[in-house]
Amino acid sequence: MNGGDSGQTLPAAEWTRREDLAALVAALGPDTVRWVGGAVRDTLLGHAVSDVDAATLHEPGETLALLGQAGIRAIPTGIDHGTVTAALPGGKVEVTTLRRDVSTDGRRATVAFATDWREDAARRDFTINALYAHPDTLEIDDWFGGLADLAARRVRFIGDARQRIAEDHLRILRYYRFQARFGAALDAEAEEACAELAPTLKGLSRERVAMELLTLLALPDPAPTVARMQQRGVLPVVLPEAGATSVAALERLAGEEARQGVAPDPLRRLAALLPADPRIAEPVAARLRLSAAQRKRLVAAAAREPEPGDARALAYRLGRDEALDRLLLAGAAVAPLTGWDIPRLPLKGGEVVARGIVAGPEVARILREVEDRWVAEGFPGRERTLALLAERLAR
Repeated sequence: MNGGDSGQTLPAAEWTRREDLAALVAALGPDTVRWVGGAVRDTLLGHAVSDVDAATLHEPGETLALLGQAGIRAIPTGIDHGTVTAALPGGKVEVTTLRRDVSTDGRRATVAFATDWREDAARRDFTINALYAHPDTLEIDDWFGGLADLAARRVRFIGDARQRIAEDHLRILRYYRFQARFGAALDAEAEEACAELAPTLKGLSRERVAMELLTLLALPDPAPTVARMQQRGVLPVVLPEAGATSVAALERLAGEEARQGVAPDPLRRLAALLPADPRIAEPVAARLRLSAAQRKRLVAAAAREPEPGDARALAYRLGRDEALDRLLLAGAAVAPLTGWDIPRLPLKGGEVVARGIVAGPEVARILREVEDRWVAEGFPGRERTLALLAERLAR
C-alpha cells in the first residue's frame, strides 16, 4: 500500500474481467500499471465504460518492447508525451508513462517522465479524474479527495484552481463540461477561477474550443450549465454571438428533443444559441473550424422561420438533418419524417426532350415546375408525375 490507498476497491465491472486487458497487464506487470481516469470514475458511478486508459511506470520504449514481446500490437501515438496505444480485441487502450509538468503556457505542456504515482495524479485536472485502480486487487488510490467529491457530485480542481487553469486554459471549458455531466454541488473556488480567467480562452485554438463546446452541448441537459457560463462571462468569450435569449432557446430545444424522442444533437443546440440569421452563423462556423457538412447544417438552421412548413417538403428541399433542426427549433412535429425515405423525382430531363422540348434551360425550368407540384401534392407516383408533365406541356 502507499499514501494514496483509499481502503476502497473498484467494483468488478465487466470491463475489469476482459481477457485482453489481463494479457496487457501480464505483459507490463501488475504492479507497474494502474487503470486511471474515466474508466475508474464511471465505474464508481455505475455508468457504462467505453474507453479504458492506463498509467504505467515503464517509459514508452519499454512499453512498446514489452507489448511487442507479448504479441500485442502497440502504436506510438503520442510517444513524446509518453503515450502508447495498445490495439486490443476489445478496443484500444492508451498506456501513458507517469509524468510531471516541466513547463506550461496555458496551451501546451512540456513534460518529463516520472516514477511517482502521486506526482502523476497531481498534474491531472480534477480530483474525480485522478483515481487509480490496481488491475489485480482493484484497490483505489486517491490522493486528493476524489472519492468524496464523486460522492458529493462535486467537480473540483486538484490544488489551486487558478494555477491549474493557468497551466491549460481549456480546463475552464472542461470544468463546465464535467459539471454538466457529473456535478450537483458547486465548487466556489472553481466557479470564481473560471470567471476570472475566462478571457484566457481567447488564446486557444478554435478547434479545441469547438470540440469542448460541442461535447458539452451533446450532454442530456446542458442548459443550466450554459446559463451559468453566460452569467459568469465565459460563454461571451467563446460564443459572443449568443444573446440574452439564447439559453431559453436551448432549454426549449432540449425539451422538444426529449418530448419527441429525438436524440440530442450538439450542432442543433449550437444553432439554438445563435440568432436566426445565416450572416451570423456563417462566420461562427468558420471561426470554430467546423466541417463543410457542419457548416451547411448550421447555416441552414440559422435560416429558419417561426413556421417551418410541411416536414416532408422541408426534408426533400434541405435534407433530413436540416429539416429535423428547423422543425425542432420551431417546436414543430417531426413524426412525418419517422420511417419515411426521401424520394427522388420519377422524371428525367430526357423524357421532357422526348416530348419535343429542345434541350437547354427550358427543360430545366419545366422539370422545376413539375417538381414543385409533385412536392406540393405529397410526392405522388410516376403515373401522376407524368400527368403533371402533360399538364405543364399542354400550357
